[in-house]
Amino acid sequence: MDEKEARIRRITHLYYSNPKMQDALLKFSLNREVVPRYFEVFGKRPDALQYASDIMGLVKKGATSFHVSEEIWEDVFKINAEMSVEELSELRKSWDLILDIDSKFLDLSKLLCLLVIKALEQYGIKNYGVKYSGSRGFHIIVSGEAFPEDFEGKKMNEMFPEWPRAICEYLMYYIRPEYNKRAHDVMGSVDMIKKRTNLSEKEFVSSTCPKCNRPAKKGTLVTLKCPECNFEIKRKNVKLTKKKLVCPQNNCAGFLEVIREENYFECEYCDGASSIDKRESSGKYKAIYTKYAKSSEEFDEGISGELFGFSDLVLVSPRHLLRAPYSLHEKTALASVVLLKNEIEKFNPKDADPLKIQIREFLPKNEIDEGKRLLIAALDWKRKNVKEEEVVQKKYSSFNKNSKIEVTGVKEDMFPKPIKKLLKGLKDGKKRGLFILLTFLRSLNFSAEYINTRIREWNALNDPPLKEGYVRSQIEWHLRQKKQILPPNYNNDGFYRDLGLLDEKPKVKNPIVEVLKKARSEN
Repeated sequence: MDEKEARIRRITHLYYSNPKMQDALLKFSLNREVVPRYFEVFGKRPDALQYASDIMGLVKKGATSFHVSEEIWEDVFKINAEMSVEELSELRKSWDLILDIDSKFLDLSKLLCLLVIKALEQYGIKNYGVKYSGSRGFHIIVSGEAFPEDFEGKKMNEMFPEWPRAICEYLMYYIRPEYNKRAHDVMGSVDMIKKRTNLSEKEFVSSTCPKCNRPAKKGTLVTLKCPECNFEIKRKNVKLTKKKLVCPQNNCAGFLEVIREENYFECEYCDGASSIDKRESSGKYKAIYTKYAKSSEEFDEGISGELFGFSDLVLVSPRHLLRAPYSLHEKTALASVVLLKNEIEKFNPKDADPLKIQIREFLPKNEIDEGKRLLIAALDWKRKNVKEEEVVQKKYSSFNKNSKIEVTGVKEDMFPKPIKKLLKGLKDGKKRGLFILLTFLRSLNFSAEYINTRIREWNALNDPPLKEGYVRSQIEWHLRQKKQILPPNYNNDGFYRDLGLLDEKPKVKNPIVEVLKKARSEN
Protein backbone atom coordinates (compact mmCIF):
# COMPACT_ATOMS: atom_id res chain seq x y z
CA MET A 1 0.00 0.00 0.00
CA ASP A 2 1.54 3.30 -1.09
CA GLU A 3 1.51 6.54 0.93
CA LYS A 4 -1.52 8.05 -0.88
CA GLU A 5 -3.67 5.00 -0.27
CA ALA A 6 -2.54 4.70 3.33
CA ARG A 7 -3.36 8.37 3.97
CA ILE A 8 -6.92 8.18 2.67
CA ARG A 9 -7.65 4.85 4.34
CA ARG A 10 -6.60 6.31 7.70
CA ILE A 11 -9.47 8.81 7.58
CA THR A 12 -12.27 6.99 5.70
CA HIS A 13 -13.84 5.30 8.73
CA LEU A 14 -13.73 8.44 10.86
CA TYR A 15 -14.92 10.72 8.05
CA TYR A 16 -17.79 8.66 6.66
CA SER A 17 -19.10 7.88 10.16
CA ASN A 18 -20.19 11.53 10.51
CA PRO A 19 -24.06 11.42 10.63
CA LYS A 20 -24.39 14.82 8.92
CA MET A 21 -22.17 13.72 6.05
CA GLN A 22 -24.10 10.46 5.73
CA ASP A 23 -27.40 12.35 5.63
CA ALA A 24 -26.14 14.73 2.88
CA LEU A 25 -24.79 11.86 0.76
CA LEU A 26 -27.93 9.75 1.21
CA LYS A 27 -30.28 12.65 0.42
CA PHE A 28 -28.48 13.52 -2.83
CA SER A 29 -28.33 9.85 -3.85
CA LEU A 30 -32.11 9.35 -3.87
CA ASN A 31 -33.14 7.52 -7.10
CA ARG A 32 -29.60 7.86 -8.50
CA GLU A 33 -27.18 5.16 -9.46
CA VAL A 34 -24.44 5.12 -6.80
CA VAL A 35 -21.15 3.29 -7.32
CA PRO A 36 -18.45 3.02 -4.63
CA ARG A 37 -14.80 3.19 -5.56
CA TYR A 38 -12.27 1.02 -3.79
CA PHE A 39 -9.28 3.32 -4.25
CA GLU A 40 -8.33 2.10 -7.77
CA VAL A 41 -11.37 0.10 -8.93
CA PHE A 42 -15.10 0.77 -9.03
CA GLY A 43 -17.74 -1.47 -7.51
CA LYS A 44 -20.46 -3.35 -9.37
CA ARG A 45 -23.17 -1.60 -11.38
CA PRO A 46 -25.97 -0.86 -11.00
CA ASP A 47 -26.03 -0.10 -7.28
CA ALA A 48 -27.72 2.41 -4.97
CA LEU A 49 -27.74 3.68 -1.39
CA GLN A 50 -30.95 2.97 0.48
CA TYR A 51 -29.97 3.47 4.12
CA ALA A 52 -27.29 5.38 6.01
CA SER A 53 -25.92 2.05 7.22
CA ASP A 54 -25.16 1.15 3.57
CA ILE A 55 -22.44 3.83 3.53
CA MET A 56 -20.48 2.44 6.45
CA GLY A 57 -21.07 -1.10 5.20
CA LEU A 58 -19.29 -0.26 1.96
CA VAL A 59 -16.55 1.70 3.78
CA LYS A 60 -15.81 -1.35 5.93
CA LYS A 61 -15.38 -3.32 2.70
CA GLY A 62 -12.77 -0.77 1.54
CA ALA A 63 -14.79 1.95 -0.27
CA THR A 64 -12.88 5.23 -0.39
CA SER A 65 -15.32 7.37 -2.43
CA PHE A 66 -18.84 7.39 -3.86
CA HIS A 67 -19.91 8.34 -7.41
CA VAL A 68 -23.44 9.17 -8.50
CA SER A 69 -25.37 9.61 -11.73
CA GLU A 70 -26.77 12.91 -12.97
CA GLU A 71 -29.72 10.88 -14.24
CA ILE A 72 -32.61 10.09 -11.88
CA TRP A 73 -34.23 6.66 -12.34
CA GLU A 74 -37.58 5.04 -11.64
CA ASP A 75 -35.75 1.93 -10.42
CA VAL A 76 -31.95 1.89 -10.41
CA PHE A 77 -31.72 -1.89 -10.16
CA LYS A 78 -33.55 -2.40 -13.47
CA ILE A 79 -30.69 -0.75 -15.40
CA ASN A 80 -28.39 -2.99 -17.42
CA ALA A 81 -25.61 -2.42 -19.94
CA GLU A 82 -27.53 -4.13 -22.75
CA MET A 83 -30.40 -1.61 -22.70
CA SER A 84 -31.20 0.38 -25.82
CA VAL A 85 -31.53 4.19 -25.82
CA GLU A 86 -35.33 3.83 -25.86
CA GLU A 87 -35.33 1.43 -22.91
CA LEU A 88 -33.11 3.76 -20.85
CA SER A 89 -35.40 6.71 -21.66
CA GLU A 90 -38.42 4.79 -20.39
CA LEU A 91 -36.64 4.03 -17.14
CA ARG A 92 -35.20 7.54 -16.72
CA LYS A 93 -37.36 9.68 -14.45
CA SER A 94 -35.43 12.94 -14.85
CA TRP A 95 -31.91 14.42 -14.95
CA ASP A 96 -30.03 17.36 -13.46
CA LEU A 97 -27.91 19.79 -15.42
CA ILE A 98 -24.31 19.38 -14.23
CA LEU A 99 -21.37 21.33 -15.60
CA ASP A 100 -17.95 19.84 -14.98
CA ILE A 101 -15.45 22.72 -14.81
CA ASP A 102 -11.95 21.37 -15.19
CA SER A 103 -8.47 22.85 -15.64
CA LYS A 104 -4.91 21.95 -14.70
CA PHE A 105 -4.82 25.37 -13.04
CA LEU A 106 -7.18 25.97 -10.12
CA ASP A 107 -7.28 29.74 -10.74
CA LEU A 108 -8.65 29.13 -14.24
CA SER A 109 -11.23 26.70 -12.86
CA LYS A 110 -12.36 29.42 -10.45
CA LEU A 111 -12.64 31.93 -13.31
CA LEU A 112 -14.65 29.49 -15.45
CA CYS A 113 -16.92 28.63 -12.53
CA LEU A 114 -17.72 32.28 -11.80
CA LEU A 115 -18.34 33.08 -15.47
CA VAL A 116 -20.75 30.15 -15.83
CA ILE A 117 -22.60 31.27 -12.69
CA LYS A 118 -22.80 34.79 -14.13
CA ALA A 119 -24.27 33.38 -17.37
CA LEU A 120 -26.82 31.29 -15.45
CA GLU A 121 -27.92 34.36 -13.52
CA GLN A 122 -28.22 36.41 -16.72
CA TYR A 123 -30.68 33.79 -17.98
CA GLY A 124 -32.75 34.05 -14.82
CA ILE A 125 -31.42 31.02 -12.94
CA LYS A 126 -30.99 32.14 -9.35
CA ASN A 127 -30.74 28.72 -7.75
CA TYR A 128 -27.72 26.51 -8.38
CA GLY A 129 -25.26 24.45 -6.41
CA VAL A 130 -21.45 24.51 -6.56
CA LYS A 131 -18.98 22.01 -5.19
CA TYR A 132 -15.26 21.43 -5.35
CA SER A 133 -14.32 18.31 -7.33
CA GLY A 134 -11.66 17.32 -4.82
CA SER A 135 -8.75 18.04 -7.17
CA ARG A 136 -8.55 21.04 -9.56
CA GLY A 137 -12.11 21.70 -10.69
CA PHE A 138 -15.71 22.39 -9.72
CA HIS A 139 -19.17 20.98 -10.41
CA ILE A 140 -22.16 23.27 -10.94
CA ILE A 141 -25.67 21.82 -10.69
CA VAL A 142 -29.13 23.07 -11.69
CA SER A 143 -31.97 20.78 -10.72
CA GLY A 144 -34.06 19.17 -13.45
CA GLU A 145 -37.05 20.90 -11.84
CA ALA A 146 -35.87 24.09 -13.59
CA PHE A 147 -36.65 22.71 -17.06
CA PRO A 148 -40.08 22.10 -18.65
CA GLU A 149 -41.39 18.53 -18.61
CA ASP A 150 -42.55 18.97 -22.21
CA PHE A 151 -41.05 21.34 -24.78
CA GLU A 152 -41.39 21.43 -28.57
CA GLY A 153 -43.29 18.16 -28.42
CA LYS A 154 -40.49 16.34 -26.57
CA LYS A 155 -40.44 14.97 -23.04
CA MET A 156 -37.69 16.18 -20.75
CA ASN A 157 -36.78 12.72 -19.40
CA GLU A 158 -36.22 11.44 -22.96
CA MET A 159 -33.96 14.34 -23.98
CA PHE A 160 -30.83 13.19 -22.18
CA PRO A 161 -28.07 13.80 -23.09
CA GLU A 162 -29.25 16.09 -25.97
CA TRP A 163 -30.70 18.94 -23.89
CA PRO A 164 -28.05 19.18 -21.13
CA ARG A 165 -25.24 18.78 -23.69
CA ALA A 166 -26.68 21.61 -25.82
CA ILE A 167 -26.91 23.81 -22.73
CA CYS A 168 -23.30 23.03 -21.70
CA GLU A 169 -21.99 23.73 -25.20
CA TYR A 170 -23.97 26.95 -25.45
CA LEU A 171 -22.78 28.24 -22.08
CA MET A 172 -19.16 27.63 -23.07
CA TYR A 173 -19.77 29.48 -26.34
CA TYR A 174 -21.50 32.28 -24.43
CA ILE A 175 -18.65 32.89 -21.98
CA ARG A 176 -15.77 32.15 -24.39
CA PRO A 177 -14.86 35.77 -25.33
CA GLU A 178 -14.71 37.01 -21.73
CA TYR A 179 -12.98 33.85 -20.54
CA ASN A 180 -10.22 34.06 -23.14
CA LYS A 181 -9.60 37.73 -22.29
CA ARG A 182 -9.45 37.18 -18.55
CA ALA A 183 -7.45 33.95 -18.83
CA HIS A 184 -4.47 36.06 -19.89
CA ASP A 185 -4.57 37.94 -16.55
CA VAL A 186 -4.73 34.67 -14.63
CA MET A 187 -1.98 32.88 -16.58
CA GLY A 188 0.42 35.83 -16.64
CA SER A 189 2.85 36.94 -19.36
CA VAL A 190 3.67 34.95 -22.47
CA ASP A 191 7.03 33.93 -20.98
CA MET A 192 5.34 32.81 -17.78
CA ILE A 193 2.81 30.71 -19.73
CA LYS A 194 5.64 29.06 -21.67
CA LYS A 195 7.29 28.06 -18.39
CA ARG A 196 4.05 26.83 -16.81
CA THR A 197 2.87 24.82 -19.82
CA ASN A 198 5.97 23.96 -21.89
CA LEU A 199 4.05 25.18 -24.97
CA SER A 200 5.21 27.56 -27.67
CA GLU A 201 3.46 30.92 -28.14
CA LYS A 202 2.01 29.68 -31.44
CA GLU A 203 0.30 26.80 -29.61
CA PHE A 204 -1.55 28.88 -27.00
CA VAL A 205 -2.34 32.07 -28.93
CA SER A 206 -5.46 32.15 -31.09
CA SER A 207 -7.80 34.66 -32.73
CA THR A 208 -11.57 35.03 -32.42
CA CYS A 209 -14.09 36.01 -35.08
CA PRO A 210 -15.95 39.20 -34.06
CA LYS A 211 -19.15 38.00 -35.75
CA CYS A 212 -19.65 34.55 -34.25
CA ASN A 213 -17.13 34.23 -31.37
CA ARG A 214 -15.55 31.12 -32.90
CA PRO A 215 -11.82 30.58 -33.39
CA ALA A 216 -10.56 32.18 -36.61
CA LYS A 217 -7.78 30.98 -38.87
CA LYS A 218 -4.71 33.18 -39.16
CA GLY A 219 -2.69 33.27 -42.35
CA THR A 220 -0.43 35.41 -44.50
CA LEU A 221 -1.63 37.52 -47.41
CA VAL A 222 1.18 38.10 -49.92
CA THR A 223 1.03 40.86 -52.53
CA LEU A 224 3.02 40.15 -55.71
CA LYS A 225 3.84 42.69 -58.42
CA CYS A 226 5.51 42.55 -61.79
CA PRO A 227 8.00 45.48 -62.20
CA GLU A 228 7.75 45.24 -66.00
CA CYS A 229 3.99 45.65 -66.54
CA ASN A 230 2.88 46.65 -63.00
CA PHE A 231 0.52 43.66 -62.80
CA GLU A 232 -0.42 43.09 -59.15
CA ILE A 233 -2.03 40.09 -57.43
CA LYS A 234 -2.71 38.90 -53.86
CA ARG A 235 -2.37 35.30 -52.75
CA LYS A 236 -3.10 33.60 -49.41
CA ASN A 237 -0.48 31.52 -47.59
CA VAL A 238 1.98 31.39 -50.48
CA LYS A 239 5.11 29.41 -49.68
CA LEU A 240 7.91 31.69 -50.78
CA THR A 241 10.95 30.03 -52.32
CA LYS A 242 13.98 31.19 -54.28
CA LYS A 243 12.20 30.20 -57.47
CA LYS A 244 10.67 33.26 -59.18
CA LEU A 245 7.08 33.24 -60.46
CA VAL A 246 6.53 34.18 -64.08
CA CYS A 247 4.13 37.07 -64.70
CA PRO A 248 0.81 35.59 -65.98
CA GLN A 249 0.11 38.56 -68.25
CA ASN A 250 0.31 37.86 -71.99
CA ASN A 251 3.33 39.31 -73.79
CA CYS A 252 5.15 40.05 -70.51
CA ALA A 253 8.51 38.43 -69.77
CA GLY A 254 8.74 39.78 -66.22
CA PHE A 255 8.79 37.92 -62.90
CA LEU A 256 6.54 38.58 -59.89
CA GLU A 257 8.19 40.12 -56.85
CA VAL A 258 6.88 40.23 -53.27
CA ILE A 259 6.10 43.82 -52.36
CA ARG A 260 4.09 43.23 -49.17
CA GLU A 261 3.25 40.54 -46.63
CA GLU A 262 0.46 41.01 -44.10
CA ASN A 263 -1.45 38.83 -41.70
CA TYR A 264 -5.11 38.08 -42.19
CA PHE A 265 -7.86 36.26 -40.28
CA GLU A 266 -10.65 34.18 -41.72
CA CYS A 267 -13.65 32.53 -40.07
CA GLU A 268 -14.70 29.23 -41.64
CA TYR A 269 -18.25 29.47 -40.30
CA CYS A 270 -19.57 32.93 -41.15
CA ASP A 271 -17.09 33.85 -43.92
CA GLY A 272 -15.89 36.87 -42.00
CA ALA A 273 -12.42 37.81 -43.21
CA SER A 274 -9.97 40.61 -42.58
CA SER A 275 -6.50 41.58 -43.69
CA ILE A 276 -4.44 43.49 -41.14
CA ASP A 277 -1.17 45.33 -41.10
CA LYS A 278 -1.12 47.01 -37.72
CA ARG A 279 -1.40 45.79 -34.15
CA GLU A 280 -3.11 48.11 -31.70
CA SER A 281 -1.72 48.76 -28.23
CA SER A 282 -4.71 46.84 -26.86
CA GLY A 283 -3.37 43.67 -28.47
CA LYS A 284 -6.04 43.58 -31.18
CA TYR A 285 -5.46 43.50 -34.89
CA LYS A 286 -7.30 46.32 -36.66
CA ALA A 287 -9.24 45.35 -39.78
CA ILE A 288 -8.24 47.03 -43.07
CA TYR A 289 -10.99 45.41 -45.09
CA THR A 290 -13.60 42.72 -44.65
CA LYS A 291 -16.04 40.88 -46.84
CA TYR A 292 -18.72 42.86 -45.08
CA ALA A 293 -19.27 46.59 -44.65
CA LYS A 294 -18.30 46.57 -40.98
CA SER A 295 -14.63 47.31 -41.55
CA SER A 296 -14.25 48.54 -37.97
CA GLU A 297 -14.67 45.04 -36.57
CA GLU A 298 -11.60 43.60 -34.92
CA PHE A 299 -10.24 40.08 -34.71
CA ASP A 300 -8.88 39.53 -31.21
CA GLU A 301 -5.67 37.62 -30.92
CA GLY A 302 -4.74 36.50 -27.46
CA ILE A 303 -4.39 33.63 -25.03
CA SER A 304 -6.63 30.67 -25.81
CA GLY A 305 -8.02 29.97 -22.36
CA GLU A 306 -9.85 26.90 -23.68
CA LEU A 307 -6.50 25.19 -24.13
CA PHE A 308 -5.90 25.29 -20.38
CA GLY A 309 -9.39 24.48 -19.14
CA PHE A 310 -13.06 24.39 -20.09
CA SER A 311 -16.21 22.42 -19.33
CA ASP A 312 -15.73 18.68 -19.69
CA LEU A 313 -18.64 17.33 -21.76
CA VAL A 314 -17.70 13.73 -20.96
CA LEU A 315 -19.92 14.03 -17.91
CA VAL A 316 -22.99 14.66 -20.09
CA SER A 317 -23.39 11.12 -21.37
CA PRO A 318 -25.67 8.20 -20.43
CA ARG A 319 -24.89 6.62 -17.07
CA HIS A 320 -21.77 8.72 -16.56
CA LEU A 321 -20.93 9.32 -12.91
CA LEU A 322 -19.62 12.27 -10.95
CA ARG A 323 -18.06 12.36 -7.51
CA ALA A 324 -20.82 12.65 -4.93
CA PRO A 325 -20.94 15.77 -2.74
CA TYR A 326 -18.64 15.34 0.29
CA SER A 327 -17.11 12.18 -1.15
CA LEU A 328 -13.36 11.92 -0.65
CA HIS A 329 -10.86 12.13 -3.52
CA GLU A 330 -8.32 9.29 -3.71
CA LYS A 331 -5.40 11.37 -5.03
CA THR A 332 -5.75 14.36 -2.70
CA ALA A 333 -7.61 12.93 0.33
CA LEU A 334 -9.75 16.09 0.18
CA ALA A 335 -13.55 16.27 0.34
CA SER A 336 -15.82 17.29 -2.53
CA VAL A 337 -17.10 20.17 -0.43
CA VAL A 338 -20.13 22.35 -1.30
CA LEU A 339 -19.34 26.07 -1.68
CA LEU A 340 -21.19 29.37 -1.71
CA LYS A 341 -20.70 31.78 -4.61
CA ASN A 342 -18.76 34.28 -2.48
CA GLU A 343 -16.33 31.55 -1.37
CA ILE A 344 -15.17 30.47 -4.83
CA GLU A 345 -12.67 33.25 -5.60
CA LYS A 346 -10.73 32.84 -2.36
CA PHE A 347 -11.14 29.07 -2.15
CA ASN A 348 -8.03 27.09 -1.22
CA PRO A 349 -7.85 23.28 -1.38
CA LYS A 350 -7.00 23.34 2.33
CA ASP A 351 -10.61 24.49 2.84
CA ALA A 352 -11.65 20.98 1.75
CA ASP A 353 -9.93 19.28 4.69
CA PRO A 354 -12.41 16.46 5.41
CA LEU A 355 -12.11 16.87 9.16
CA LYS A 356 -12.89 20.62 9.11
CA ILE A 357 -15.64 21.07 6.49
CA GLN A 358 -19.13 22.45 6.93
CA ILE A 359 -21.99 20.29 5.59
CA ARG A 360 -24.37 22.00 3.15
CA GLU A 361 -26.94 20.87 0.59
CA PHE A 362 -25.66 20.58 -3.01
CA LEU A 363 -28.94 20.12 -4.91
CA PRO A 364 -30.73 23.49 -5.29
CA LYS A 365 -34.50 24.00 -5.05
CA ASN A 366 -35.26 25.42 -8.47
CA GLU A 367 -38.52 27.09 -9.43
CA ILE A 368 -40.63 25.57 -12.22
CA ASP A 369 -39.38 26.69 -15.66
CA GLU A 370 -36.53 28.67 -14.07
CA GLY A 371 -34.21 27.31 -16.77
CA LYS A 372 -36.60 27.54 -19.74
CA ARG A 373 -35.03 30.72 -21.19
CA LEU A 374 -31.61 29.09 -21.15
CA LEU A 375 -32.95 25.91 -22.75
CA ILE A 376 -34.61 27.88 -25.59
CA ALA A 377 -31.42 29.88 -26.25
CA ALA A 378 -29.27 26.73 -26.20
CA LEU A 379 -31.48 24.75 -28.58
CA ASP A 380 -31.78 27.67 -31.02
CA TRP A 381 -28.00 28.08 -30.99
CA LYS A 382 -27.45 24.35 -31.40
CA ARG A 383 -29.72 24.16 -34.45
CA LYS A 384 -27.91 27.07 -36.07
CA ASN A 385 -24.54 25.65 -35.09
CA VAL A 386 -25.31 22.25 -36.66
CA LYS A 387 -26.28 23.90 -39.95
CA GLU A 388 -23.06 25.92 -39.99
CA GLU A 389 -21.02 22.79 -39.19
CA GLU A 390 -22.59 21.08 -42.21
CA VAL A 391 -21.76 24.07 -44.43
CA VAL A 392 -18.12 24.01 -43.31
CA GLN A 393 -17.82 20.26 -43.83
CA LYS A 394 -19.25 20.57 -47.34
CA LYS A 395 -16.96 23.52 -48.09
CA TYR A 396 -13.71 22.00 -46.87
CA SER A 397 -14.21 18.32 -47.51
CA SER A 398 -13.74 16.59 -50.82
CA PHE A 399 -16.86 14.57 -50.06
CA ASN A 400 -20.17 14.97 -48.29
CA LYS A 401 -22.55 12.70 -46.43
CA ASN A 402 -24.49 11.85 -49.57
CA SER A 403 -21.52 10.78 -51.69
CA LYS A 404 -19.77 7.44 -51.54
CA ILE A 405 -16.07 7.55 -50.76
CA GLU A 406 -14.10 5.55 -53.32
CA VAL A 407 -10.74 4.60 -51.82
CA THR A 408 -8.64 1.44 -51.82
CA GLY A 409 -5.30 0.38 -50.43
CA VAL A 410 -5.59 2.22 -47.11
CA LYS A 411 -3.15 0.91 -44.51
CA GLU A 412 -3.04 1.57 -40.79
CA ASP A 413 0.15 3.62 -41.09
CA MET A 414 -2.01 6.14 -43.02
CA PHE A 415 -4.36 6.57 -40.06
CA PRO A 416 -4.32 10.02 -38.40
CA LYS A 417 -2.57 10.37 -35.04
CA PRO A 418 -5.84 10.68 -33.04
CA ILE A 419 -7.11 7.39 -34.51
CA LYS A 420 -3.79 5.65 -33.78
CA LYS A 421 -3.96 6.96 -30.22
CA LEU A 422 -7.56 5.75 -29.89
CA LEU A 423 -6.56 2.26 -31.08
CA LYS A 424 -4.30 1.92 -28.01
CA GLY A 425 -7.43 1.67 -25.83
CA LEU A 426 -9.40 3.92 -23.46
CA LYS A 427 -10.32 4.08 -19.80
CA ASP A 428 -13.26 6.46 -20.25
CA GLY A 429 -15.55 7.27 -23.16
CA LYS A 430 -15.24 3.83 -24.74
CA LYS A 431 -18.69 3.94 -26.37
CA ARG A 432 -17.83 7.19 -28.13
CA GLY A 433 -14.48 5.70 -29.09
CA LEU A 434 -16.30 2.71 -30.59
CA PHE A 435 -18.51 5.04 -32.65
CA ILE A 436 -15.46 6.88 -34.01
CA LEU A 437 -13.71 3.66 -35.00
CA LEU A 438 -16.75 2.02 -36.58
CA THR A 439 -17.64 5.06 -38.69
CA PHE A 440 -13.98 5.62 -39.59
CA LEU A 441 -13.30 2.05 -40.74
CA ARG A 442 -16.68 1.71 -42.44
CA SER A 443 -16.21 4.98 -44.37
CA LEU A 444 -12.88 3.71 -45.71
CA ASN A 445 -14.51 0.52 -47.07
CA PHE A 446 -12.68 -1.95 -44.84
CA SER A 447 -14.13 -5.46 -44.99
CA ALA A 448 -16.59 -6.73 -42.40
CA GLU A 449 -14.06 -9.37 -41.34
CA TYR A 450 -11.35 -6.74 -40.77
CA ILE A 451 -13.72 -4.46 -38.83
CA ASN A 452 -14.88 -7.33 -36.60
CA THR A 453 -11.32 -8.38 -35.82
CA ARG A 454 -9.86 -4.89 -35.36
CA ILE A 455 -12.66 -3.65 -33.10
CA ARG A 456 -12.33 -6.65 -30.80
CA GLU A 457 -8.53 -6.21 -30.67
CA TRP A 458 -9.12 -2.59 -29.67
CA ASN A 459 -11.73 -3.51 -27.07
CA ALA A 460 -9.30 -5.94 -25.42
CA LEU A 461 -6.99 -2.94 -24.76
CA ASN A 462 -9.74 -0.93 -23.03
CA ASP A 463 -9.72 -0.67 -19.24
CA PRO A 464 -12.15 -2.31 -18.65
CA PRO A 465 -13.38 -3.61 -22.05
CA LEU A 466 -16.91 -2.93 -23.26
CA LYS A 467 -19.28 -5.85 -22.90
CA GLU A 468 -19.24 -8.23 -25.85
CA GLY A 469 -23.00 -7.95 -26.36
CA TYR A 470 -22.81 -4.19 -26.78
CA VAL A 471 -19.82 -4.34 -29.14
CA ARG A 472 -21.43 -7.03 -31.27
CA SER A 473 -24.74 -5.13 -31.59
CA GLN A 474 -22.93 -1.92 -32.61
CA ILE A 475 -20.81 -3.69 -35.24
CA GLU A 476 -23.84 -5.44 -36.70
CA TRP A 477 -25.86 -2.21 -36.83
CA HIS A 478 -23.13 -0.26 -38.62
CA LEU A 479 -22.48 -3.04 -41.12
CA ARG A 480 -26.19 -3.08 -42.01
CA GLN A 481 -26.32 0.62 -42.86
CA LYS A 482 -26.53 1.42 -46.57
CA LYS A 483 -26.01 5.16 -46.12
CA GLN A 484 -22.58 6.56 -45.28
CA ILE A 485 -22.05 7.67 -41.68
CA LEU A 486 -18.88 9.73 -41.36
CA PRO A 487 -16.84 9.89 -38.16
CA PRO A 488 -17.30 13.10 -36.14
CA ASN A 489 -15.29 16.17 -37.18
CA TYR A 490 -12.23 17.00 -35.10
CA ASN A 491 -13.87 20.16 -33.74
CA ASN A 492 -16.66 18.12 -32.17
CA ASP A 493 -15.60 18.61 -28.55
CA GLY A 494 -17.71 15.72 -27.32
CA PHE A 495 -15.38 13.24 -28.99
CA TYR A 496 -11.69 13.81 -29.75
CA ARG A 497 -10.87 16.57 -27.25
CA ASP A 498 -12.90 15.07 -24.42
CA LEU A 499 -11.28 11.68 -24.99
CA GLY A 500 -7.78 13.21 -24.92
CA LEU A 501 -6.99 12.20 -28.49
CA LEU A 502 -5.77 15.58 -29.79
CA ASP A 503 -2.14 16.39 -29.05
CA GLU A 504 -2.04 19.20 -31.62
CA LYS A 505 -4.47 21.28 -33.66
CA PRO A 506 -5.65 19.22 -36.67
CA LYS A 507 -4.95 20.67 -40.11
CA VAL A 508 -8.12 19.19 -41.61
CA LYS A 509 -11.74 18.97 -40.49
CA ASN A 510 -12.27 15.23 -40.48
CA PRO A 511 -9.95 12.20 -40.07
CA ILE A 512 -11.23 10.79 -43.37
CA VAL A 513 -9.88 13.83 -45.25
CA GLU A 514 -6.41 13.18 -43.82
CA VAL A 515 -6.46 9.54 -44.97
CA LEU A 516 -7.75 10.44 -48.44
CA LYS A 517 -4.92 12.93 -48.92
CA LYS A 518 -2.31 10.31 -47.97
CA ALA A 519 -3.94 7.66 -50.17
CA ARG A 520 -4.10 9.97 -53.19
CA SER A 521 -0.51 11.03 -52.63
CA GLU A 522 0.68 7.41 -52.65
CA ASN A 523 -1.41 6.57 -55.68
